[in-house]
Amino acid sequence: MDCDAFYASVEKRDNPELADKPVIVGGGRRGVVSAACYVARIRGVKSAMPMFQALKKCPDAVVVKPRMDVYAAVSKEIRKMMEELTPAIEPVSLDEAFLDLRGTEKLHGHPPAVMLARLVKRMREELGIGGSIGLSHNKFLAKIASDLDKPQGFSVIGQAETQQFLNDKPVRLIWGVGSTTQDALERAGIRLFSDLLRWEREDLHARFGSMGERLWHLARGQDKRRVSRNAPIKSISNETTFFEDTADREILLGHLWRMCEKATDRAKARELAGAVATLKLKTTKHGTLTRRVTLRDPTQMAETLFQATKSLFDQVDHKQGYRLIGAGLSQLHPDTLADRTPDLLDPMAAQRATVERARDEIRKKFGSDAIIKGRSLR
Repeated sequence: MDCDAFYASVEKRDNPELADKPVIVGGGRRGVVSAACYVARIRGVKSAMPMFQALKKCPDAVVVKPRMDVYAAVSKEIRKMMEELTPAIEPVSLDEAFLDLRGTEKLHGHPPAVMLARLVKRMREELGIGGSIGLSHNKFLAKIASDLDKPQGFSVIGQAETQQFLNDKPVRLIWGVGSTTQDALERAGIRLFSDLLRWEREDLHARFGSMGERLWHLARGQDKRRVSRNAPIKSISNETTFFEDTADREILLGHLWRMCEKATDRAKARELAGAVATLKLKTTKHGTLTRRVTLRDPTQMAETLFQATKSLFDQVDHKQGYRLIGAGLSQLHPDTLADRTPDLLDPMAAQRATVERARDEIRKKFGSDAIIKGRSLR
């Protein structure tokens, strides 16, 4: 199940005035598109497109800042609906998941197709969010099917029709095949799945390594990967690209604080904490610097993440300006393990954590802008 333009759909649901307008979720003009509604997509706007380019294609678009805590809350509600169908659920992201419905027909009294149709109907009626279904006998084909008829699509690829379905389809449909791999395949004369069928397994492996082995199986509709319940999220991060490059330390730290807040808001929404703090910087010459530090305890506190990444920032030799800054958490654990060891060198740490928890409650009740730190104004 893949939600339709999830972030933008949530924004339209929460603000009916946006219903018929092109909506882009993302940062400023130097940022990138996080998501776009289908009205904006028709105009040529795509995810990960630079914002200035997106606004050239769709100048009348309404740009909305991401609200990750809200998206995570909606995702949880969708997950609860899925849990009523099967315990075998593998989330791919906040808005997409694989479900294994084998053996559930006797339990529900209906085949998987009917139960999945009811799922997306409930999502629309109870949450105001649309989704598309791809139903097949393995994950590879289910993913392809989910993209065939978006939005509000429902596509089925049966086992008997798999090969006939695949033969005339472009290999770019394979999840994870990017432009570099596509170019390499085209140089080998491979554009369609039928082209792959002409290659011997050993020759594909010799030409493309382990990717060639995978291609041989996928060309025949074979995918033995199981739906893995609760596949772990490896990291949570946020980054922003500036309208103008800057070397101003105070401005950079202001941006860093906002990225720490966003990352930890997402961690809190997922009830996770990270044991490793990460700082990311991109220079004016597009070089990328990444620095990490292991924390005393896993944390989900914005202040703790900020202090850790600020220390990493101060250790960098700042010889030039930056166009991007980001912060994140990795080596994730349940939040029950978060912030358990008192910091004897920082007796105010516990008090700051209490203040942050109180701030979070105020924001839940009155909105994300109800209370902010002064450093957010930099």
